[in-house]
Amino acid sequence: MDIQRLVLFIVFSMSVLFLWEGWQKEQRPAVTAAATATTTTADAAKGAAALPQDATPIPGEKLASGQPDKSAPAVSVLPVEAVGKLATGEKILVKTDTVMAEIDTAGGDLRRLELLQHPDKEDKSKPYALLQNEAGRAYIAQSGLIGEGLPSHKTQYTAVGALQYQLAPGQDKIEVRLLAPETAGTNVRVSKIYTFHRGSYVVDVGFEITNQGTTAIQPFSYFQMLRDSKPVSGSIFMVQSYTGAAVYTDQDKFKKVDFPSLDKDKAIYPKNADNGWIAMLEHYFLTAWLPKDKTPREYYAKRLGEHEYSAGVIVPTGVIEPGKTVSVSMPLYAGPQEQRALSALAPGLDLTVDYGWLTIIGAPLFWLLSLFHSWVGNWGAAIILLTVLIKALFFPLSAASYRSMAKMRVIAPKLQRLREQHGDDRQRMHQAMMEMYKTEKINPMGGCLPILVQIPVFISLYWVLLASVELRYAPFVLWIHDLSAPDPYYVLPIIMGITMIIQTKLNPTPPDPIQAKVMQIMPIAFSIFFFFFPAGLVLYWLVNNTLSIAQQWQITRMIESTTAIAASKKK
Repeated sequence: MDIQRLVLFIVFSMSVLFLWEGWQKEQRPAVTAAATATTTTADAAKGAAALPQDATPIPGEKLASGQPDKSAPAVSVLPVEAVGKLATGEKILVKTDTVMAEIDTAGGDLRRLELLQHPDKEDKSKPYALLQNEAGRAYIAQSGLIGEGLPSHKTQYTAVGALQYQLAPGQDKIEVRLLAPETAGTNVRVSKIYTFHRGSYVVDVGFEITNQGTTAIQPFSYFQMLRDSKPVSGSIFMVQSYTGAAVYTDQDKFKKVDFPSLDKDKAIYPKNADNGWIAMLEHYFLTAWLPKDKTPREYYAKRLGEHEYSAGVIVPTGVIEPGKTVSVSMPLYAGPQEQRALSALAPGLDLTVDYGWLTIIGAPLFWLLSLFHSWVGNWGAAIILLTVLIKALFFPLSAASYRSMAKMRVIAPKLQRLREQHGDDRQRMHQAMMEMYKTEKINPMGGCLPILVQIPVFISLYWVLLASVELRYAPFVLWIHDLSAPDPYYVLPIIMGITMIIQTKLNPTPPDPIQAKVMQIMPIAFSIFFFFFPAGLVLYWLVNNTLSIAQQWQITRMIESTTAIAASKKK
């Protein structure tokens, strides 16, 4: 296979890799752990995941028997309405410097959460609504207690205080308190408390439980996300970002729990642990319940109905003696997938940023990109600096490859004479060509090395630019206001096409006329392909091409000059 065919093969293979990755994102089930490391579907029948779809979560035997009081609490099973048919009550509005939240007294649910610092993809003038409960879309956070007569996410709470809150200057947090009605015969008083913090996407959700009876109680609390399976809008060409649940534990690490596996009741994930978290993921954003480390908990995920799912965690509150008050609280992170902030919140939480199968390259690339951004304050300029660094690292390899290509360019007339001399005898022609390569000390495959080396970096950077929320709506210059989206006027792809044409002129001319025409058409076709790529990725490729042209031109000029001088001396 000669160099021109190999280049075409590489370009085609790279395109197939992107299509394959996109198809896998959409079709393949989440990677599962070995059976010995997880609870099987049969085991799950004892716990929350095997409950009927119209039941609230029930702690499994492992969690219940692991408590100081071995007797399991009485559990009230309440009907669950469909996601789109939730009861409504009074709405409590909360505004901080980072979020606008809406709490409904029906269930005490967090039913809307707008991220004030992240614009909506469809309408940039509006904040992005991560949580919402509207026609055709539902994604809410729920919580409740498990025990006879205790409030669940079906309980009608009463607001204690105002219905509107706003974080005042100098105020660090806002506390919203809801009061549950006391069920006759239980003698338990329960308050549900939301705490919003300045400069944070973490909302503490908790219960204050007072046992006013004469016997001890041992309730459990549960915290869950409820959402439909509708993917977020504004997807990018050839990208099917993951939408679904995920669980992390120290033992099993990061595990996706996708909706199709829940539909088939084949989801396998760690359920009982004393560490980790559970989350719902979508492109750029996530919600995650973050239980306190070294405390027992049970994770669950289940299908509630057609395109409706829940994922959450059950934790014990401990034994509450008569006359005592116990508080239980669970942090809820609901915000962007900002890696530095996520890694500081909980171990493994930054793994929710998915760089695909080349994460081992993508993660260092993003680290370097963030470092450069901290220097220059512009993500486009950071991409340029990253490109220069990558080019510098591969400079020796590229130089060797370009020298090989320059020598191929010099002997191109000799190769053409060989083709004319041997005609249709391809075997003798190839033998003669290999002898010439050996005599001239040329590696005919050497010119492909820069492309081969750059493909993993190219694919990794592709996913870095698409998965990193830091680059969402990140401007560069002039008309480019979002490096994660395609160039709206196709200026960068057109300029990149021009650089590819220049590179084609510097490459050896293929002796075969058909190959020569294909090599002339390829830059145009490849540029059209780039019309749909993020502007940041095209910027990387454009800068890389420009640097390659400069390097290749200089090397080609030196080789041709040296050859001309040597030829003149022979005469």
